[in-house]
Amino acid sequence: MTIATRALTGGLTLSVLALAAPAALAREPGDLPIAVQMYTLRDHGTLDEQLAAVQAAGVTAVETVGMQGTTAEDLSAKLAEYGIEAISTHAQLADLRADAQAVIAFNKAIGNDVITVPYLAEEDRPTDAAGWTALGEELAGLSATLQAEDMVLAYHNHDFEMVDYDGRTALEIMMEAAGDDVLAELDLAWVARGGLDPVEYLARFDDRVFAIHAKDNAPEGEAPDERGFKALGEGTLDWAAILPAAEEAGAQWYIIEHDQPIDAAQVVMTGATFLAENLPDSATR
Repeated sequence: MTIATRALTGGLTLSVLALAAPAALAREPGDLPIAVQMYTLRDHGTLDEQLAAVQAAGVTAVETVGMQGTTAEDLSAKLAEYGIEAISTHAQLADLRADAQAVIAFNKAIGNDVITVPYLAEEDRPTDAAGWTALGEELAGLSATLQAEDMVLAYHNHDFEMVDYDGRTALEIMMEAAGDDVLAELDLAWVARGGLDPVEYLARFDDRVFAIHAKDNAPEGEAPDERGFKALGEGTLDWAAILPAAEEAGAQWYIIEHDQPIDAAQVVMTGATFLAENLPDSATR
């Protein structure tokens, strides 16, 4: 607004500016610790089309899935082309067991330094507390290997880690044995499906939360064609309570995910908009 315009509008100037202020202060997804888990977009065309959907939502970070079916050189070039950084990857435990150095080399080449174990095959799931302790000790060893390369290990849960052993969940037992250097990537939709309160559960991992997977559950019996999941903010989880709790627990990233979306690009857009509008002011990159 010029001096001449201010002179013409006189006393209306402050009112107009006051009304305009919220829009001027609106936060963009790319300025916030918002990322997209690429698994959400796995059926959304080519890798270029998937990254274009992330870009269209204003998001500038992704969590990759393994090697994304391409070479490190190609993936690095495509991420740069779309103005996107890799902030984590989901690397299967079997791949880390077989050749951790290959996983490390690929991720160093794309500029990523967080390796997240995303899932346990049924045969790898312990059946008692001692087994979960042993798995945690194995993760501690993998973490030491990664730390030697200036990388970090994290673990992503589903509902089967919510099983209770004398007042502690399997995830808590495993993470205690793994040591504080192994971080938690808490998938809160799965926490809720495991019968626990996401807000209360976040507090059990204070200062160890690398990220939350931000996705929603449909009301029971709804959205069977989407495995009972909904776009962020359209389901049953109490995000007004969850997001501040995640900040309190030290979450560094909020990663949009949906396990089986009908319209993946729209799910990403909806999630990015929801988080940009609802993340606490303290959530920064």
